[in-house]
Amino acid sequence: MTLEQLRVFVMVAELLHMTRAAERMNMTQSAVSASVAALEASCGLPLFHRIGRRIELTEEGRAFRGEAEAILSRVSVAETVLADLSGMRRGRLVIHASQTIANYRLGPLLHRFHMRYPQIGLEVALGNTAQVVGAVREGGADLGFVEGDVAEPNLARLTIPGDRLVLVVGQGHAWQGRTQINPEDLLTVPFVLREAGSGTRQVFEDALRTAGVAPERLHVALALPSNEAVISAVMAGAGATVISDLVAAAGFEAGTLHRLPLALPPRRFYALRHADRYHSRAARALLDLALETGRRG
Repeated sequence: MTLEQLRVFVMVAELLHMTRAAERMNMTQSAVSASVAALEASCGLPLFHRIGRRIELTEEGRAFRGEAEAILSRVSVAETVLADLSGMRRGRLVIHASQTIANYRLGPLLHRFHMRYPQIGLEVALGNTAQVVGAVREGGADLGFVEGDVAEPNLARLTIPGDRLVLVVGQGHAWQGRTQINPEDLLTVPFVLREAGSGTRQVFEDALRTAGVAPERLHVALALPSNEAVISAVMAGAGATVISDLVAAAGFEAGTLHRLPLALPPRRFYALRHADRYHSRAARALLDLALETGRRG
């Protein structure tokens, strides 16, 4: 049994597809199949059912997956410790970020980090706040960057510069040009919002509750999984939205979006790490740089 066989097994177990696992790992399908077969031969047990063109984990495979993931997690920690001992001349940092931060804040931050520490590999994945929290909690990410408030006892949270949510409509909307909007007015028009679990939606719903408006009374015509999809639907006339001023800025400048006078609180962004897992020098350096950037801003 080798670490490479374990990595291949875990990827196939996650995707339940040999070809996709091969593509994800930059391997040939025959190499992936051979690795799985060698692992099964070494333990004398089938780890997957082959059902036509589909595969499924056997009961033994499901039990083994957790152990394999735990081994790989420990190996990752050992590699991180060695990277720290080498003085950040090598290593890898896995970052998961929610969409607004990833699209409007993370790029410049990671560029500055790379210029300082070019030997540290950076791997970035996007998700909503709930997905990012899950990745950090389960050890799939060294650091997470989110907009939503997080109440996870095992996660340490660092506040970094944020944004402000704004009420937005498209060109020609009935509210365009209005000089006053009350919270109760929000119940009279359809809305296009991010999906449940996103930080943007969570903060907006919290603001509604503070204003005495139950979020479930809102007419949500569309719930969409990306900021770009929300903005596109609003510009097409699907309804109003509440979204980050960073996301809406280009539409304001072009005149395709219009900001309405509804007071919404500023929003904090947070950097997350697991409180009980090893915190690498590279992760600490990126957090320090995020704070330094915020102070300059």
